[in-house]
Amino acid sequence: MRKTAKTFTLATSLALFALPAFSAEIEVKMLNKGSDGEAMVFEPAAVKAQPGDTIKFVPVDKGHDVVSMPGLVPEGVTEIKGKISQEVSFTPDKPGAYVFKCTPHFGMGMVAVILVGDAPANLDAVKSAKMPKKAKDRLDAEIAKLGL
Repeated sequence: MRKTAKTFTLATSLALFALPAFSAEIEVKMLNKGSDGEAMVFEPAAVKAQPGDTIKFVPVDKGHDVVSMPGLVPEGVTEIKGKISQEVSFTPDKPGAYVFKCTPHFGMGMVAVILVGDAPANLDAVKSAKMPKKAKDRLDAEIAKLGL
């Protein structure tokens, strides 16, 4: 009887370690005006996430899209491209920095960065990316908010 009880306890303990980790759903709003008064923004524009979390871009204001920027996502990641005024969700499975833009408002600085995991291998590519000045300035500020 004792042997069975120990086996059950060991099996139960092992099962607890095998439970899947909980993932989060993180909402990023697409706005004409952010809470800080800036025009044409993703809010928040800097997000820390873990592999398996779901990132949901929500067009609160019409006329925005969300598109991943080629070369500014981890290698092997499929392009994410939403349509104007369409909600887009994705679940990153690779660690790294993911940079997104709103195509119609990119020149006005509408960019966002999602940091998945803790050490983005593609950070140098993201920091040295060529883009319109307003977008580059906002991206640099958002990367700084993440402590990178």
